Amino acid sequence: MAEIAYLQLTRLCNQACRFCSNPENGKLIPLRRGKEWIDKFSRRGYAGLILTGGEPTLHPDLPKLIRHACLRRIPPRIITNGQKTSEPGFLETLAEAGLDHMHVSVYSCRPEVQAYLTTKKDSLECIERTLDEAGRLGIRVDINTVINKYNADHLSDLVRWLIGRWSFIRHFVWNNLDPMMNRATQNPDTVPRLKDFEVELYRALREVDVSGRTFRVERVPLCYMADYAHCSTETRKIVKSEGRAIYFLDEKGIRVQNTRAFFSYGKAGRCRDCPLDPICAGLYEMDKYYKSDELCPVFVSREVVVRRILADER
Repeated sequence: MAEIAYLQLTRLCNQACRFCSNPENGKLIPLRRGKEWIDKFSRRGYAGLILTGGEPTLHPDLPKLIRHACLRRIPPRIITNGQKTSEPGFLETLAEAGLDHMHVSVYSCRPEVQAYLTTKKDSLECIERTLDEAGRLGIRVDINTVINKYNADHLSDLVRWLIGRWSFIRHFVWNNLDPMMNRATQNPDTVPRLKDFEVELYRALREVDVSGRTFRVERVPLCYMADYAHCSTETRKIVKSEGRAIYFLDEKGIRVQNTRAFFSYGKAGRCRDCPLDPICAGLYEMDKYYKSDELCPVFVSREVVVRRILADER
């Protein structure tokens, strides 16, 4: 099992994304406490560690924490918005500490859409500089994209732009927007309908697939994954009995998510007729923001999906 641990380093940020799931609360983990959690995750046998936030690059001891994780043999990576990493020399400092893998959050290839969603005018320019520098340094880059109302019509354009300009990008992660976090509740215009992104998500997945790259999708029911049910994050964890641990810098504290956590999404009555129902997490926040009448059975072989997951070690 390839179980990953997540460690929030800070809840400070240099953007104010309209749908942020972990908005600012001013907290920052002390260096000693951060090292203690790294030690715990290492002892518990996690295959890797994702340092997140807020924006982890705003933690003053980020290089020390990266170096400590490397010493404890738990490979670290960061999820970043690509703003501070665009500053001259900063990403090189992280690479010298041992960072060789990072996720960069990009929402749109259209500067005006990226600026609107992040409330930062030069957000995309900074990301471009970050990706250029990561390529120069040989750092592996994965792309994280939150699916929302404003990028739902050009997800495949984003893929083509990224792999056309930075061919070293090999992996993509799409997360359907979490409408229950306070930024999204304050900006309900950002919440998409499933049918808003159905076609474009398929086109984006197809673009990545035919290029030989890999990808994962989270919080999207399998009836909207067409040929790519085996790439659903939740479905893969259900089939492989994997979990993950997340340390939050808020009242949630440490959360260990096992497979049961992925059965908590909503199911419509018609889901019972779908062969994929036992391995589908269903619809997140069903009939609160996302509507159950958008769900429908897909008559795809569950056994084929399971075999593809178990045979895929990527």
